[in-house]
Amino acid sequence: MSTSAHSPADSVTSTAAAVREGGQVTDRLVALNSEYAKDFRDPGMDARPVLQVAVVACMDARLDLHAALGLELGDCHTIRNAGGVVTEDVIRSLTISQRALGTRSIVLIHHTNCGLESLTEDFRQDLEREVGQRPAWAVEAYTDADQDVRQSMQRVRTSPFLLHTDDVRGFVFDVTTGLLREIDSVS
Repeated sequence: MSTSAHSPADSVTSTAAAVREGGQVTDRLVALNSEYAKDFRDPGMDARPVLQVAVVACMDARLDLHAALGLELGDCHTIRNAGGVVTEDVIRSLTISQRALGTRSIVLIHHTNCGLESLTEDFRQDLEREVGQRPAWAVEAYTDADQDVRQSMQRVRTSPFLLHTDDVRGFVFDVTTGLLREIDSVS
């Protein structure tokens, strides 16, 4: 739900124009938030997702998860990172989501044409050469989205910290059609 009279495309266009003119994108976002807040009313919701589901997805700006999945504010927890990969921090968030906030289902979403498909672990070595320290985290690059979804499902299902691993499903979102394709956990 948007309280703006402008379409998201208008907002992106005006924000991009402001940045090109030397403005800071954060200043524009703060100004847009002030407009949003004028009509904002506390929805009176609990932090527990209504649908008891957590969605793990890539941070890619082309994925509008709520629209793609028909979700409303308060329906789910959304956890996003580069690639939608199940990392230690994703397990941390899912554990809190389940144990403290009542989620039971987990949906994992990768997508076509992901930026991680063009990176390698050499990215870490490049960073080390540039800044003098290698990052402690792995890039988690991959070349096969289907296989990486399977690996992410396996990481969730085998985590000792998660209470509910019986309803874990993985998908690849097609950025050209908007459709989800379910990935079988066994290849």
